[in-house]
Amino acid sequence: MTIPGPRSAAATARLKAREQRNVTFVSDDLPIVWESASGATVRDVDGNEYIDCTAAFGVANTGHCNAYVADAVAAQAHRLMHGMGDVHPNATKIELLERLAEILPPSLERTFLATTGSEAVEAALKTAVLATGKSRFAAFRGGYHGLSIGTLGVGGIERFRTPFAALLAREPLLLEFPRAAPGVDARSAAGEADDLLARDDVAALIVEPIQGRAGAVVPPAGYLAELRRVCDRRGIVMIVDEIYTGFGRTGDWFAIDADAIVPDILCIGKAFGSGVPISAAVGTASVMDAWPHSTGEALHTSTYLGNPLGCAAALATIEELRRHALPERAERLGRDLGDRLASLLRIEHVVDVRGRGLLWGVQLVDAPRAAATVGRALRAGVILLQSGVDGDVVTIAPPLIIEEAALHRAVETLSAAIEEQR
Repeated sequence: MTIPGPRSAAATARLKAREQRNVTFVSDDLPIVWESASGATVRDVDGNEYIDCTAAFGVANTGHCNAYVADAVAAQAHRLMHGMGDVHPNATKIELLERLAEILPPSLERTFLATTGSEAVEAALKTAVLATGKSRFAAFRGGYHGLSIGTLGVGGIERFRTPFAALLAREPLLLEFPRAAPGVDARSAAGEADDLLARDDVAALIVEPIQGRAGAVVPPAGYLAELRRVCDRRGIVMIVDEIYTGFGRTGDWFAIDADAIVPDILCIGKAFGSGVPISAAVGTASVMDAWPHSTGEALHTSTYLGNPLGCAAALATIEELRRHALPERAERLGRDLGDRLASLLRIEHVVDVRGRGLLWGVQLVDAPRAAATVGRALRAGVILLQSGVDGDVVTIAPPLIIEEAALHRAVETLSAAIEEQR
């Protein structure tokens, strides 16, 4: 079969004529145009089927078009499609706030609902400013928290920041993100961060438990716990960005569970609504109550705050994750996946394999080989993502419901795609 097929090629030609040119990359090899998806299978407009090893940027943890979630959204759409989030709340929003309190650590008791991950992070940053009276932030090289102006202010990937540097009030204090490896100690790595933090007076430190866009970079075990101690000692608000890693992706409900820590603010999104846009910043009362009581005009809000469709999708997603024990399934499948991917280290072009749960990165010698691998895998029926600060990583992050046989086939396809380049 030809991939992209003729209908995909025709559709992307129409897209290219109308879409802002910096959005979708179009070449002879990319993209395919999706028509439908179910579980871990995607179907394009030419009728070709693919194993999705991206979960559509980590969104489809419960599987594409999950029937339980879709039914909940449809029922909500017939009942109430939109409300007035910060004026006249809807009942589904209130139910979701209470349900979140049941699955998150008890001290995370105040929630700001939003639509995108960037919005959740911006709400967290604003909260830290109000709570501390400071305006400097610390972040990590390779960190990715969104592309809005506010989130670029804590971005750790320079190619996203540089074109808009003039709009950013000041650069973040960028720390090195340690990679788990023999001889890399969590306490020593946190000590290096502490030394840099001592040179500035920052409001908050924002960190991903595993760096996603940077190529599934995993820190040494216990690193988040050590950072928690550093933040406590220095009076720094600790913001953990679990927009990618949350809702079972890494084998726990949230990646913070692995280090048994509770941040001051937790940012969640992506898989939260299984495809319906919804996100949140959830924090402790001591930090979140820096916001004044509403007097009828909220200082930070949006038209779609607590949208009923998003809230219904989130409630159904949480229930699906719980009743099918999907975080536990991700942990089990992830152990086998890690072993299978480790076998790729025998190939000369493979530099590193790392990950946890169902979030893994295979680092190659350079970006062209990673791009070629993704392209070859696509033509063989597997959707993968190119990632890494330098574009040299292939990320594997399938829906948590993926069948084991499909996952094994995807790894075999990935292996062949790399080896074909010898």
